[in-house]
Amino acid sequence: MRVSVVGAGLGGLALAQGLRGAGIEADVFERDPGIVARFQGYRLVLNPTGFRAVRDCLPTRWHPLLDEIVMDASAEQLILDPRLNEIGRLGAGRTGIVVDRQVLRHLLLTGLTVHTDAALTGYDVLADGTVQARFAHRDPATADLLVGADGVTSAVRGVLSPRTTPTDTGVRFVIGRTPLTDEFAGLSKAYGSKITGDGVSLLLGAMRFRTPPKHAAEQLAPDVTLPDIGDYVRWAMILPSNGSLEELTAQDAVLSRMEGWHPELRALIEQADPDNSTLLSIRVVKPGERWASGPVTLLGDAIHATSPTGGNGANTALRDADLLRRCLIDADEGRRDLLGAVGDYERQMFEYGAEAVRSSLEKLPAFAPEAKLS
Repeated sequence: MRVSVVGAGLGGLALAQGLRGAGIEADVFERDPGIVARFQGYRLVLNPTGFRAVRDCLPTRWHPLLDEIVMDASAEQLILDPRLNEIGRLGAGRTGIVVDRQVLRHLLLTGLTVHTDAALTGYDVLADGTVQARFAHRDPATADLLVGADGVTSAVRGVLSPRTTPTDTGVRFVIGRTPLTDEFAGLSKAYGSKITGDGVSLLLGAMRFRTPPKHAAEQLAPDVTLPDIGDYVRWAMILPSNGSLEELTAQDAVLSRMEGWHPELRALIEQADPDNSTLLSIRVVKPGERWASGPVTLLGDAIHATSPTGGNGANTALRDADLLRRCLIDADEGRRDLLGAVGDYERQMFEYGAEAVRSSLEKLPAFAPEAKLS
């Protein structure tokens, strides 16, 4: 069996790793001109399902390295005012496993065949049941299955399910990261909490590595090369939907809404890496009507993009990768036919994917009351 994966995000790479480990050929096609063309290095929290999924997709020899580059997450989820006084609670405390997206992505890339500058322009299902993917700047690729793991603006979804389109919630947010130094020790209670004032919400999260990733790889898995990064604070400010950003930089857009805020909070933004601070919109994709069964399917944000306030986007994509991996292994080993395996994956994925989107939108008004949820 041969599988073409379109998109080198966490879900697509985890699937490719899992298939590679089972002896199934998997090529990854990425539209970006290079693997590190865009910064993708923010902290995220994996729930038990997401962490187990990525672990199961990786070779067992890398499990000690994976365990060394993550940290346990525990947050009280307080609501604080701009002077860091507690004024409420978001709900029950949240636990999980914290990982850096950039570090995890480099681990997942190790050993894979990834073709960059490969923007998909379309695909054709051939007479023999295989599928041929067409690209703007490279020769077509033929496989037994084409997997669209190419995000919210998925080119694969545009052909497979053209009526399934992204919905813009109207919410914008600025995200960035700042090295975690002793200067910010006083902010510890704000990690995992929401700081609210003047119509905006600021969310902070600490990334502390048990061992610096580069050193951990050198000690535990010499065949893996990981980024040389240290501990940091990930921050994100959710902006009012009617706010004007004018021509401000990402950092200035945040600082302009922090007049009178605690000086450590302002210093955190002022000392952020400007190259790793950016403005993003919150768009969701709701799984709609199932498409006709065939040798093409979707994974992750391409079919169920969630609001980040749900904390379940990466977890659901990794769950997809592990489920599809197991279904395809069954087909490769003759326990079921390929289309039946893909159909089984899609039935399960549509159900939990739709619930992931719904639950993420349910949490969004707590951070952005004016969000458009319809």
